[in-house]
Amino acid sequence: MKRFAVVLSLLLALSTALAGCGGSSGSSSNPNSGSNTTTPPATSGQSSGSTSGQTQTASGPSGSIMIYTSIYPDIINLVSPELEKAFPNLKVEWFQGGTEQVTAKMAAEIEAGKIGADLLMVADPSYYVYLKNRDLLMSYKSENFDAVAVDKDTEGYAYTGVRISNVVIGYNTNLVKPEEAPKTFRELTDPKWKDQVVIVDPTLSGTALVSTYALSEKYGWEYFEQLRDNGAVIGGGNSSTETKLVTGEFKVAVILEENLLKVKDRGEPVDIVYPEDGVIIVPSPIGILKTTQNAEAAKAVVDWWLSPEGQKAIVTGWMHSVRTDVESPKGAQPLASFAPGAMKVNWEDLAARSGEVKDKFVEIMGTK
Repeated sequence: MKRFAVVLSLLLALSTALAGCGGSSGSSSNPNSGSNTTTPPATSGQSSGSTSGQTQTASGPSGSIMIYTSIYPDIINLVSPELEKAFPNLKVEWFQGGTEQVTAKMAAEIEAGKIGADLLMVADPSYYVYLKNRDLLMSYKSENFDAVAVDKDTEGYAYTGVRISNVVIGYNTNLVKPEEAPKTFRELTDPKWKDQVVIVDPTLSGTALVSTYALSEKYGWEYFEQLRDNGAVIGGGNSSTETKLVTGEFKVAVILEENLLKVKDRGEPVDIVYPEDGVIIVPSPIGILKTTQNAEAAKAVVDWWLSPEGQKAIVTGWMHSVRTDVESPKGAQPLASFAPGAMKVNWEDLAARSGEVKDKFVEIMGTK
């Protein structure tokens, strides 16, 4: 098991908190389900063809590339014009869905021997460990690699963190006063919150898979049995869970910080608790598939995502940057303020046990 290096001293605490493991030893299975396709403007149900035309000109890469991602459609629509300005001769196509949907598509394409993605940007870091173990990712050290201050593959350069999502607690401010809001994940099993908690489904969301693993490692599976017995409900993905919180169907949610920041900014009655027993930090990576037919374009796009310009686009999408020279998203606590107490995640262990984690969750909590 190998630990990722941390480059910048400001986020040394973050690296310790993540305790992410990566490497190339061993093999693992990562079963998933579902799929959905999006091409800007990001709307569901549209199919895009596979990449073709590897060309490099004086004005930058040309041809086309396909990005498989779990980034929300509205963020794709926001970023696409910036990519077009940066790469005027390059057609960037997208397949968008939840992490579990995207990895299901990947699984089918890997089995068929025809991977359609050039670049992969899904939430769960353990999936990149799985792909690296199967020798499916290209080694590429970006010109901005050293500026990345979170988990990255410092030995094989198969992937690097590109955006940071945080699993936190959200509450409806019309129903819960700030002083009464739960301060820890553990408190959600208290009878005070009976029938008032909604959580995200780890069989649909990569970040929820990470949080389920982290909480089960910290508190044991008894924690989820206690949540179940206290009336906690599976809300589906982060977006549908967000809706249930905003509408007041539930008082409290275990959910992504970025969902809460976005709806709070537009005036919805929600606020954020950064749990005292540890925020669950998910440094979502980017990687290039070895099967790409336009490697130079894929490398250029990775460089852009890791640049200050690309990272500012990440922050505009309510996620935290992987660089220390880019500000936190509006309304968020600085990453360094909660990183030292973050829950630890062993990414290699999760890569090997992701199916087991999902199966155990379903066994205890059932399905939506």
